[in-house]
Amino acid sequence: MIQTRSNTPARRGTYRPKSITASLLLTATICASVLFMTGCKTPMDYRQEADRVSYDIITNKQLEALGSTEAFTIERPSDTLRRRLMVEQQLLTSDAAAMGTDKIEPIEHWPDPNYILAKKISDQTFEIVADKPLKLTLLEALQIGAQNSFTYQGEKEKIFKAALSLDLERNDFRNIFTEQVNSNISSNTTGSRAQSGYVNSSDTGFSRVLKNGASISANFAVDLANLLTLGGASSLGLQADASVSVPLMRGAGEHIVTESLTLAEREVLYTIYEFERYKRTFAVNIATEYYGVLRQLDQIENEKSNYRSLTISVRRSKARAAVGEDSEIDVDQAVQGQLSGRNRWISAVQSYQRALDDFKVLIGLPADANIELESGELDDLIESAKTIIEVEDATTDPDEDTASADTPVVLPEPDYENTGPYEISFENAMKLAIKNRLDLRVSQGLVYDWQRRVVVAADALRAEVTLLGSGSSGSGRSVGTATSDDASVRLDKVSLAALLTIDLPIERTAERNAYRNSLIDFENASRALATLEDQIKLQLRNRLRALLTTRESLRIQAKAVTLAKKRVDSTNMFLEEGQRQIRDLLDAQNDLLSAQNALTSAIVSYRTSELELQKDMGVLKVNEKGLWQEFDPEVLINDQD
Repeated sequence: MIQTRSNTPARRGTYRPKSITASLLLTATICASVLFMTGCKTPMDYRQEADRVSYDIITNKQLEALGSTEAFTIERPSDTLRRRLMVEQQLLTSDAAAMGTDKIEPIEHWPDPNYILAKKISDQTFEIVADKPLKLTLLEALQIGAQNSFTYQGEKEKIFKAALSLDLERNDFRNIFTEQVNSNISSNTTGSRAQSGYVNSSDTGFSRVLKNGASISANFAVDLANLLTLGGASSLGLQADASVSVPLMRGAGEHIVTESLTLAEREVLYTIYEFERYKRTFAVNIATEYYGVLRQLDQIENEKSNYRSLTISVRRSKARAAVGEDSEIDVDQAVQGQLSGRNRWISAVQSYQRALDDFKVLIGLPADANIELESGELDDLIESAKTIIEVEDATTDPDEDTASADTPVVLPEPDYENTGPYEISFENAMKLAIKNRLDLRVSQGLVYDWQRRVVVAADALRAEVTLLGSGSSGSGRSVGTATSDDASVRLDKVSLAALLTIDLPIERTAERNAYRNSLIDFENASRALATLEDQIKLQLRNRLRALLTTRESLRIQAKAVTLAKKRVDSTNMFLEEGQRQIRDLLDAQNDLLSAQNALTSAIVSYRTSELELQKDMGVLKVNEKGLWQEFDPEVLINDQD
């Protein structure tokens, strides 16, 4: 209860009408504060506000960094493909927490129940049929990786956290309002007469830091002191004060004051660049592993076919041995070849299963999920490689077969005619990389970041000269001053003060060392940029070499397969006529198997080298769904024209 009048005629209990108005004013302030506290934002409101702020920052920074925007969210569907597979294929899990946070029972005092509800987003893109493997194309695998990979999700969250950090840095330069309400009860019985009472107070504050380093603050305080003894007097306290602090040397200037803000702004750009780079690397890794699994699957078919042929050879050799046409040694060689073929077939199956499990984990699916890859993707790859395989080797001497043994041998060099679309010159590849490599932009930006830090470190070496100014009017009240007249804020009765502080640069050992270190870091950033450029050049030269090597390997292995098939057929025919031994057939079949596997490997390697080259040039685009858009080499040709 607020005491507003006294029942005694003593002076300290004299009735003052102003106290009633003051009491009502302070009571209203306290009530408003209580209402604000009871009706303030919930944790859910704060979370949603943080989301809005971060997503706005990310959208703006995407436009600044990339020249375009795309949908971005760190919220994942509650029923991701990973979880649907876990449920519908009845896969083992150690705890419900591994299924997602919405599967965890809320603990006591959980602050935001709607956080779980907000994650109820459905993802029914892929249909799962019980007891059947889920077959995935390469494009589907790219999308699944973007939706289910934990590493991919972590990279997105880095951008979100960087945006929150930037918002916090920006907050340092915003208008900050504060409100504090206190109610203090006290009693003092040490004197000749006991004194007790209470003070209700409200303190409203405002502060602002300007980008030039100046800081401004203001406070308005209202106190109502009431005595419960000695006549029950009351008194109103009103006090307003303001202060300003202006650095004149050390710490002055927008370039110094806002450096942390500048770094936070650039950090969001860097995380966006890094995420774009990660998306491209991730997509190429998925494609490489996808084709790698299909290569293993093709090897199984080759090994199976070879094992079948070796089994037939054993039967044939035993039949020939029964009529005396083959020796026991020939039969043993055939059986030994069969056993070796069976071992290679089993190893190929296990290698395929390992590669498939690794691929599942790469795209964020459980290792024990029942999935399979679309083998037709490899058929399409083989079909597209025919444009290179079927080109006649122009460097082959048409008279080579008729040349005499003493004719000088001319070794034909690999040519650059009839090449693949991405076999461009190193100069053009490097120009594209300089223009499009996002990690190169980050490294370039870091050089200038460290350059600015040198300036900041040098500023810390200067003398600190600060001008302080303050002014106040009115006065506060306590139980001890409850018998005083009510205070008032008057502009004609203001207490002013000014202070100039100077901290001479006599002791600057830490600052000196920091400045020297900043110069070293600046040099290191420049070297890091040069190192990255060398690495990019090395990557591009190696990628272009890999394309040439695998292109030549494609043609060589295609001819080797044709020759090996011809050799197996001829050996079979001569074996029937008794002009060859079983070991000749075994050698021919092994050579055919090796040529077939080598051809598939060359086809896969050429395609993955194309993707790696596009990634290293920075021209492979990947959208928010994980789908890529490859670079059109015709654009480069048109630019040159």
